[in-house]
Amino acid sequence: MKTPWTRRALLAGAAAAGTTIIVKPVRAADYKFTQYHNQSERSTLHKNLVAMWEAIGKETNGRVETTVYAENNKLAAGDPAALKMLIAGEIQFFTLMGGIIGTVVPMAEVQQAPFAFRSAAEAHKAIDGPLGAYMGEEMAAKGMYLFPVAGFDNGMRQVTTVARPVNTPDDLAGVKIRVPPGQMIFDTFQAFGAEPVTTSANLIYDSLKNGKVGAQENPLAVLENFRIYEVVKYVSMTNHMWSGFNQMAHLATWRSLGDDIKDVITSNVTKYVRQQRIDQGNVNASLRDRLAAAGLIFNEVDQAPFRARLTQVYATWKEKLGTKCWTLLEAEVGKLG
Repeated sequence: MKTPWTRRALLAGAAAAGTTIIVKPVRAADYKFTQYHNQSERSTLHKNLVAMWEAIGKETNGRVETTVYAENNKLAAGDPAALKMLIAGEIQFFTLMGGIIGTVVPMAEVQQAPFAFRSAAEAHKAIDGPLGAYMGEEMAAKGMYLFPVAGFDNGMRQVTTVARPVNTPDDLAGVKIRVPPGQMIFDTFQAFGAEPVTTSANLIYDSLKNGKVGAQENPLAVLENFRIYEVVKYVSMTNHMWSGFNQMAHLATWRSLGDDIKDVITSNVTKYVRQQRIDQGNVNASLRDRLAAAGLIFNEVDQAPFRARLTQVYATWKEKLGTKCWTLLEAEVGKLG
């Protein structure tokens, strides 16, 4: 068996051979961070986060080293547990949808207002503007830093079912549907007569397969990334909500960084958020034909009967979110309710 070359042996051998070797010291990272997110390794989110942190590492000359964990590193309790870890500083960076942030910062649920945003692009404009800035102020009070351009895209959410398509709210009556944590999305589907059930994203497949739920709702890319297309039959194009992944940092960690490091991280977050939005939009746009070819049945949905069921939901959440938040929302999307 060959003896492995050590640094000392290499130098000794070089000296004996009369060769000069210049050994440059390897710089250890000044900052070692952890980034969690809840999507699969196949997702555009994971790919762009990995590329983003690689770029940050290069631009800081190795001072920043970050490990990106897909599916929240398989945390059993999923997003709520990861959010607690971020607030406690056990992880330093995390992406999460506004509805779940809303369990700690109530106004963050505004991002999941039903039938508010007509497209992902409209949502991006809102969260990059005054509405997003206000959300960042509220999050800071709870120990989280929200980047100025923070909203990685997931897309417009659609309802997928096992037994039958959804054309009207009555088609959801009594149906157990998987939804992410967040009271607004619970209230929305309860208004349609459904029975919301929460599981982690990586457990949706098993929940549908074993009959724990008969439906789920997500952008089309999630059907592919978690192979949900294998266990559902119908895709009803409800476009009932936009969802995305807000890039956050542990506030105390962020404040401890020098301005030079902050600037590099911020510029790359902005760059890769915008790139991922394009990537995700392309994936969602192309998937309908591919999923239909795989046997899924699509139907278009008239939103009017669904909106008609939400009068009380809008009234309740206007009060919960507060006048400032609701005014900022309606300034972007028009009158709701």
